[in-house]
Amino acid sequence: MLIREITEKREEQFLSPFAKLSSKTRGREHPEKKCDIRTDFQRDRDRIIYSKAFRRLKHKTQVFISPEGDHYRTRLTHTLEVSQIARTIARSLKLNEDLTEAIALAHDLGHTPFGHSGERVLQEICPLGFYHNEQSVRVVEKLEKNRQGLNLTYEVRDGILCHTGSKQAETLEGRIVRYADRIAYINHDIEDAIRAGLISQEDLPLECLKVLGNTSSERINNMIVNIIQNSMDRDDIRMSAEYAEASDELRQFMFRNVYIGSVAKAEEGKAELMVRRLYFYLIDNAEILPKEYSSVVEKEGIHHVVCDYIAGMTDRYAVNVFKKIYIPNSWRE
Repeated sequence: MLIREITEKREEQFLSPFAKLSSKTRGREHPEKKCDIRTDFQRDRDRIIYSKAFRRLKHKTQVFISPEGDHYRTRLTHTLEVSQIARTIARSLKLNEDLTEAIALAHDLGHTPFGHSGERVLQEICPLGFYHNEQSVRVVEKLEKNRQGLNLTYEVRDGILCHTGSKQAETLEGRIVRYADRIAYINHDIEDAIRAGLISQEDLPLECLKVLGNTSSERINNMIVNIIQNSMDRDDIRMSAEYAEASDELRQFMFRNVYIGSVAKAEEGKAELMVRRLYFYLIDNAEILPKEYSSVVEKEGIHHVVCDYIAGMTDRYAVNVFKKIYIPNSWRE
């Protein structure tokens, strides 16, 4: 018996009846021969980790643009923290940890440079619309591996799409990632905001802290435990009403005091201007696009291609392209 088959048998024996078994996947868009060692979900996880889009996350903004300090989160460290939280919940509920991890690692692959400020600009100016969860699916289906895509399983792609927005993932593993994403960014953004001096521990809403905990580690642990307790032996992933209300209030506090209008967010206006200028310049000058993008303009349309190009940029690459287009080079006779 192959190692993969042994793992699949083990899943059938030990996972919850609500778990998505690797052997029961709805499969890939393009059928492939099974791996002798890895299950389909393990294979997906590995493909994501080795993708170019995953590596680029280390140079994409999470919240603070160009912070002076090495300890602020990036999109990559956020992704790893989401994965850790999601795997803890999945393991405790006896759900498929490999599927959960694959979704978590890929959920932000389509995120723009400069965090949500870049996303807001593309939403505003692109006639096709732009949402990073949809772009993440586009990355794994179409853009990676020289536009061949990663050919991931249906369940992973569904979880990526549904980690935000109104649609709920079909698997419990995908629903876990939705919660894990929020747990991670609320609490870790608080840490970064306190480190940056934007808020203090005393500013945090006391009623929320009474429910969730005083420190980031306490809140993360308590929120994880609450989800596990309220989801055990159920065909759903949920948080208690008290915890959900406190979490939403803490999130609103962050929007009011950190995400919108804070001193550290002042650089967002410059970032938004860069994305806007890049977009319209590239629309009018498609010939300067890299070959892998310019070669498909006629087939996919200029707006789709320019969105793909900009969304795939790291912060520093976007700045360099902007400088190359708009800033004169030094010269000598």
